[in-house]
Amino acid sequence: MTNLSATVKMLRKQHGLTQEELSLKSGVGLRFVRELEQGKLTLRLDKVNQLLRLFNYEMMPTHHISHETSTNIL
Repeated sequence: MTNLSATVKMLRKQHGLTQEELSLKSGVGLRFVRELEQGKLTLRLDKVNQLLRLFNYEMMPTHHISHETSTNIL
Protein backbone atom coordinates (compact mmCIF):
# COMPACT_ATOMS: atom_id res chain seq x y z
CA MET A 1 0.00 0.00 0.00
CA THR A 2 1.32 3.47 -0.90
CA ASN A 3 0.92 6.71 1.04
CA LEU A 4 -1.63 7.84 -1.53
CA SER A 5 -3.69 4.66 -1.30
CA ALA A 6 -3.65 4.73 2.51
CA THR A 7 -4.65 8.40 2.54
CA VAL A 8 -7.54 7.92 0.13
CA LYS A 9 -8.81 4.92 2.06
CA MET A 10 -8.57 6.86 5.35
CA LEU A 11 -10.39 9.90 3.88
CA ARG A 12 -13.09 7.69 2.39
CA LYS A 13 -13.71 5.97 5.71
CA GLN A 14 -13.62 9.26 7.66
CA HIS A 15 -16.40 10.53 5.40
CA GLY A 16 -18.38 7.31 5.80
CA LEU A 17 -18.22 6.39 2.11
CA THR A 18 -18.06 3.00 0.47
CA GLN A 19 -15.80 2.57 -2.54
CA GLU A 20 -18.89 2.62 -4.74
CA GLU A 21 -20.15 5.87 -3.18
CA LEU A 22 -16.72 7.46 -3.59
CA SER A 23 -16.73 6.39 -7.21
CA LEU A 24 -20.14 7.94 -7.85
CA LYS A 25 -19.46 11.18 -5.95
CA SER A 26 -16.06 11.77 -7.55
CA GLY A 27 -17.03 10.67 -11.05
CA VAL A 28 -14.31 8.05 -11.45
CA GLY A 29 -14.90 4.36 -12.01
CA LEU A 30 -15.23 1.87 -9.19
CA ARG A 31 -12.33 -0.12 -10.63
CA PHE A 32 -10.15 3.01 -10.45
CA VAL A 33 -11.04 3.53 -6.76
CA ARG A 34 -10.24 -0.10 -5.98
CA GLU A 35 -6.93 -0.03 -7.84
CA LEU A 36 -5.94 3.25 -6.17
CA GLU A 37 -6.70 1.91 -2.69
CA GLN A 38 -4.81 -1.30 -3.46
CA GLY A 39 -1.70 0.74 -4.28
CA LYS A 40 -1.53 0.40 -8.06
CA LEU A 41 1.63 2.24 -9.07
CA THR A 42 0.50 3.55 -12.45
CA LEU A 43 -2.54 5.80 -12.24
CA ARG A 44 -3.62 8.80 -14.29
CA LEU A 45 -2.90 11.97 -12.34
CA ASP A 46 -5.99 13.72 -13.70
CA LYS A 47 -8.20 10.91 -12.38
CA VAL A 48 -6.40 10.92 -9.01
CA ASN A 49 -7.04 14.66 -8.73
CA GLN A 50 -10.65 14.25 -9.80
CA LEU A 51 -11.13 11.94 -6.84
CA LEU A 52 -9.02 14.03 -4.43
CA ARG A 53 -11.00 17.21 -5.22
CA LEU A 54 -13.89 15.68 -3.34
CA PHE A 55 -11.76 16.03 -0.19
CA ASN A 56 -10.20 19.41 -1.17
CA TYR A 57 -6.82 17.86 -2.00
CA GLU A 58 -4.69 17.93 -5.12
CA MET A 59 -1.62 15.96 -6.11
CA MET A 60 1.02 17.60 -8.26
CA PRO A 61 4.15 16.23 -9.89
CA THR A 62 7.46 17.33 -8.45
CA HIS A 63 10.85 17.49 -10.02
CA HIS A 64 13.60 15.63 -8.25
CA ILE A 65 17.18 16.33 -9.21
CA SER A 66 19.62 13.66 -8.19
CA HIS A 67 23.25 14.45 -7.46
CA GLU A 68 24.30 12.82 -10.75
CA THR A 69 21.82 14.86 -12.78
CA SER A 70 22.63 18.16 -11.09
CA THR A 71 26.36 17.84 -11.86
CA ASN A 72 25.58 17.28 -15.55
CA ILE A 73 23.35 20.35 -15.72
CA LEU A 74 25.80 22.75 -14.12
